[in-house]
Amino acid sequence: MTDPIAPLREFTVAMTALVGSTGEEHRLLATGRELLARLIARDDWLPEAFATPRADRYAQYLLHTDPLERFSVVSFVWGPGQRTPVHDHTVWGLVGVLRGAEACDEYRLDHGKPTPTGRRHVMQQGDIEAVSPTVGDWHRVSHAWDARATVSIHVYGANIGAVLRHRQDDTGALLDFVSGYDNALVPNLWDRSAAVRAGAARC
Repeated sequence: MTDPIAPLREFTVAMTALVGSTGEEHRLLATGRELLARLIARDDWLPEAFATPRADRYAQYLLHTDPLERFSVVSFVWGPGQRTPVHDHTVWGLVGVLRGAEACDEYRLDHGKPTPTGRRHVMQQGDIEAVSPTVGDWHRVSHAWDARATVSIHVYGANIGAVLRHRQDDTGALLDFVSGYDNALVPNLWDRSAAVRAGAARC
C-alpha cells in the first residue's frame, strides 16, 4: 500500500539522526541539503492542508518539530503578490522550493541596520539555499510564479515559530517578532497501521 506521507517521515528520521550526530553548522547544512533535495524532488507527499495559501498574507505551517527542538520542518505558502518583511532567522536554515518560484532580495547588516545588497535571485522548483548568521541571515522573500501558489519547505535549527527574531517595518525600524504557525494540527507521520495491516494480510 502506498504511504503518501512516507517521504516526510523518512526525512524527519534522517534529520533527527543528523542533529544527533553533529552540532557543526557546515555539516548540518551540507548533509541537510542532500536530505532536503531528496524530499522536494517529488511533489506528492505534502497534504493539501499544509499547501493552502491565505488570502491576507503568506502562510507558515509546522510539519514537524524535533522533541528537543533541535530542528523544525515548515511549509511556507505564498499567493500572488505576497511577500515577507525583511527579516532574520538567528539560527541555521535550509529553504527548498517544492512548487512554483520565489524571489529573494538579499540584505546585510550595516551598523545594526538591514541594508539592501542589490542582489536578487529567483529560486525555482528543486532549488535550495542556506541561511544563518554566519552565511547570510537577512532577506525578503516574495511570490515569483504565476497565479498559482508557491510552496517551499524550510528546515531550521530550532522550533522556528517560537524563536524571537527581528523584522524591518515599512518605516525602516527594527522590531522583535515571533512568527508562530498558521496550523493548530500537524501531519500524523507515525500512523503506519494501514501498511502493516496490508503486509499482514499478504502473509
